[in-house]
Amino acid sequence: MDFSNRLALSYYKTITVLNENRKVFLVQHVETQKIFVRKILSVYNLQIYQQLQDTPVIGIPKIVVICEEDQILTIIEEYISGQTLEEKIHSGTLKQADVFKYMVSLCQILENLHGLTPAIIHRDIKPSNIIITLQNDLVLIDFNAAKNFSSQQSQDTVLLGTKGYAAPEQYGFGASTQQTDIYAMGILLKELSANLSTNSFDAIIEKATQLNPADRFTSTSEILGLLAEINLAYHPKKDRQEGILFTPPGFRRRSPWRMVFSSLTYVWLVWFCLTLDFTSVTGLALWIERFFCLFMFLSPIFVGCNYMNLQKFMPLCQHKNRFLRFLGIFFLDIISLSILITAMIFLVLITDG
Repeated sequence: MDFSNRLALSYYKTITVLNENRKVFLVQHVETQKIFVRKILSVYNLQIYQQLQDTPVIGIPKIVVICEEDQILTIIEEYISGQTLEEKIHSGTLKQADVFKYMVSLCQILENLHGLTPAIIHRDIKPSNIIITLQNDLVLIDFNAAKNFSSQQSQDTVLLGTKGYAAPEQYGFGASTQQTDIYAMGILLKELSANLSTNSFDAIIEKATQLNPADRFTSTSEILGLLAEINLAYHPKKDRQEGILFTPPGFRRRSPWRMVFSSLTYVWLVWFCLTLDFTSVTGLALWIERFFCLFMFLSPIFVGCNYMNLQKFMPLCQHKNRFLRFLGIFFLDIISLSILITAMIFLVLITDG
């Protein structure tokens, strides 16, 4: 530990012990009087904490100071006021709306973690590692077991995790991937839904907790899509009034950069298709062909993103096998395009007649 690190740590005085066994303390900055958490770790991945400090992720406590000496890591991180999800479960106050909110938040946090370069795999998602704030927001904590994803690694070299939540690959049957966190999410959702006595989440739980990682969801964005559908069924009237049912792809998750990218894409498609010229076609027939050209461009986007649950018309789209699922989406695209082309030809013939 160099002088600057010693100096940084000296600004934090201990107020109380939060967890003596795990060496977690509540501390206060002597100048700003702000409250933080000090953790002293003997099992850790320094690169993970440095990456989180350099690239803060919403929904994870901010790392303020990192100091390593004699294979012991001391970190100062943001203090999150609230209670653990484990405490919320035991209190018996959880509602289905809460479960929707928490799972959506967890999906978004993991999507950001998995989207880092290299991706961070948490590997210890469980109720006690999740804090629910006073504002009912979810915060994911404790990255002691986390590791960076590596496509070159065939199995984990250090086996960490919590029994009951850890995926099979964490016991030496393979390497941890994004699907490892998805497995733990499925177990967590199973525990939450059991306390609600509901089977609304059974399809998500079943797919997320498959023993073979390849049979699980490929990303948390897939889970977000299914959660949106379940929520729509749970609140059909409210969601229709708010227009959620008709929200186009790119706007469902309210992500600013997705909304900007989608808006630019839609505007460009409309401009491109509605300015097309077709040989020997004029008047109303020209506009019919222009509009159908636009619909043919939009059709694969809407089908692929399951707009208004279009994939329910092709059972193959819900198959567990990823190849068959993509094949189902491809066939549904072909069918929708065929219907559009047939309708366009019919209308053009009527117009010309």
